[in-house]
Parts: sequence; C-alpha cells; structure tokens
Amino acid sequence: MKESLKEKKMITWAKDLFPYNRSLLGSGNLKTLSYLKKINKNLKILKFLSGKKVFDWIIPKEWIVKEAYFKSKKGKKYCDFKKNNLNLVQYSTSIETLLDKKNLIKKIHSIQSQPDSIPYITSYYKKNWGFCMKDKEKKKLPEGKYKVVIKTEFKKSSLVIGELFLKGRTKKEIFFSTNICHPSMANNELSGPVLSSYLYAYIAKNYKKTKYSYRFVFIPETIGSIAYIQKNLKLMKRNILCGFTLSCVGDERVYSQIKSPHGNNLADQALAASLNGKNKIKTYSYLSRGSDERQYCSPRVNLPICGFTRSKYGTYPEYHTSKDDFKVVTEKGLIGSFEVLKDVVDSFELCLYPKTKIICEPFLSKRDLMPSVRDKKMYKNKQQLIISNLIAYSDGKRSIFELSNILNIPLKETVENLRILKIKNLIT
Repeated sequence: MKESLKEKKMITWAKDLFPYNRSLLGSGNLKTLSYLKKINKNLKILKFLSGKKVFDWIIPKEWIVKEAYFKSKKGKKYCDFKKNNLNLVQYSTSIETLLDKKNLIKKIHSIQSQPDSIPYITSYYKKNWGFCMKDKEKKKLPEGKYKVVIKTEFKKSSLVIGELFLKGRTKKEIFFSTNICHPSMANNELSGPVLSSYLYAYIAKNYKKTKYSYRFVFIPETIGSIAYIQKNLKLMKRNILCGFTLSCVGDERVYSQIKSPHGNNLADQALAASLNGKNKIKTYSYLSRGSDERQYCSPRVNLPICGFTRSKYGTYPEYHTSKDDFKVVTEKGLIGSFEVLKDVVDSFELCLYPKTKIICEPFLSKRDLMPSVRDKKMYKNKQQLIISNLIAYSDGKRSIFELSNILNIPLKETVENLRILKIKNLIT
C-alpha cells in the first residue's frame, strides 16, 4: 500500500495559515477553510447565522478589527494589531480615549512569569476591551498620558465549519474534530487542522473504497461543536462508531490521551493501543477535559469520543501565548501524531473484530508461521508468540485494539501480524 504524501508538508501548510486572524467568526476562518479546501477539494463549508440559538448558546456576531493600538505623547505606538493580532483582546469593543499610565495598565494583560510572551486573551460573550503585551515591555512604558484607539465592528454574519466526508461501504463512521478559532498559535491551533487534512488525504490516496466512513470537522471551539451537534445529533448518535478531538498535536515532547467520561469506549481503546510502545505517554481522565470532548461526551450527547494531544493544552509554557510557534511545532512532531492516527485507521480497515477461521489451534508450521523443527527456543521467539496469541484471542468479540492492549504490543505490530494471518486465510 502506498503511503507517501511527500508532496504535502504539514509544517508548510501551518506556516501559511499562521497569520490569519481566526476567531469565532470572520474572514480569517473563511480564509483558513478556503486554504484547506485547496488541499482536499471535497471540503464543504457549512454556515450558521449569527443570532441562531443552539441549545443553551447563541451564535455571536462577527468581530471585525479596523485598527487597534495605544500611543504615548511622543507618538510611539504600542500593541499595534496590524503588527501582531495577539496584541488585542479578542472581541474588544471600540474605544477612543486618553488614559494615564495607571489606568491604562489595568487594561493591559501580560504574564509576569513569562516576560517575553504575549498572552492570548478573549472576551467573546461580554463586552470589554483590552490589550496584551510582553510583561518586560509593559514595565518599560513611560509615565504620562496615552491615546487609546480601538476601532472594531460587530455585524451579523455566519459561523463557518469545514467538513470532509469519505463515504465507506458502511454508514458507521470514524469522526475527527479540530479547531479553527485561534490566531497566531501553531500547536494549540494549526497542528490539528493540518493533521486532519493530511490524514484525510492519506485515507483517500491509499484506500479505493473504505470499509468505514470517515468524517472530519473543522470548527470554532465550543460554539462550533455545539452548533454542529444541534444540527446533526441524531445522525451522529446513529453513525459514529469512534471519534477523536485533535488539539495541540504538533510538538515532540509527549503523547497524551484525554479519556472519555467512563474511559473505556472504542476510541479510548483505540488510542491507548496506538500509543502503546511510545516514549513519554500521559493519560488524563475526563476530569482534565478542556477541548470539544466537553460537548461530544456531555451526558445527553454521549458519543464514543476521546481527546488526542501531544503536550496537552494548558500544560506547556507556550500555551496561549505568542511563544506557541514553530519552535514548538515541528514536522517530526506532526508526523508522529499522524502515525498514531494512521495506525487506528489501518486497524479499522483491516478487521475491527478479528475472528479465527479454524476450530482449535491451526497448523501453523505448514503455513510457515512456526518452525517444523521445534525446540525450547521457540517459546522465546517474539514474532511466533505474537502470532500464536493473536489467534488465541481472536474470538470475533474482542476488537483489534483490545488485542493490542492485552498483548501489550504497539497497534502497528498488531496490524502487521493480523495482516499476515489474513493473507494466510486464518482470520476474518
């Protein structure tokens, strides 16, 4: 099976998308989806109008920034939005006023423990305004009066969601969800969309017709998933077999899983199996949730979904700051995450519930799976033990992921050995 997608580099896509001013709604989101559509032309753009009630929430208006800065008496500008879109608190309202330093400082966010970082701050659902800057620069602001200029506009518009769907031989689908609402952050934002795009391209390229259907959604966090769920809940509950939220999947530091509320659904099993054998694995309970698994796993939705990250959001120092850049996200980190999800996809497409075709133990020697001359060394041969144990546990009731976890071997090895058994006509 051909796997190469060398002509499509995730890190390049992420760098191209980095400058767009993404938010809950707006041109930055639409530009992001238009770019992703060039990678996979089947991407559809769904729209939800401002003011629409979605469960307990209301889709807000689009926020448009014309200009934002403050300047000293000498005319020096600070926190110029045109230079860095993290300098302005998201959804800041318009204001034009004169403030002395003491009162201006109250409206400037910084991080004392990270003096070289600009924090990312939002106020989506309550009218407010503010700036964000490096703490070391904030401390150097001269005394005196400052002219504050924020010119923004709020207008009725559409929340946009990207959707990629690959129809399989069954309606049962594997679901992937990632976010398109954060500006100028590489790991927390762009790693998920580029990984999803790459994985979709891999499936489309390597499988002429998949057994299962595959759906990828690109959404503004929280409000986007809530809107999508309201529109599609019945279909999702009927068809989603397994799903993953993807966030912060581009660094090389660690592999992390955020489990579902009960911690034992098919997605939990699949991700645990695929992470088996990796260095530096962290497992979090649902008590540490933070992305859209909050919506997909909520009690009255209750979909079989868990979260996949590398360094989990909120746990690494660059999170939600200007330091979340391409020193954090690397091509190697992205490829590592791709390999995790690729192995999950390959497992579904090979056989989800392997079942032996032979009553009693099959005669493996005549199939060149065991040596015809046996001695005590055979009991230490890892490959032969894996083959034997896979057959012993392939009862058609245990998933390929359970088998991998029972045998405590990487999912990739499980797939490779089950593929051999399938070629030998020993399992279905």
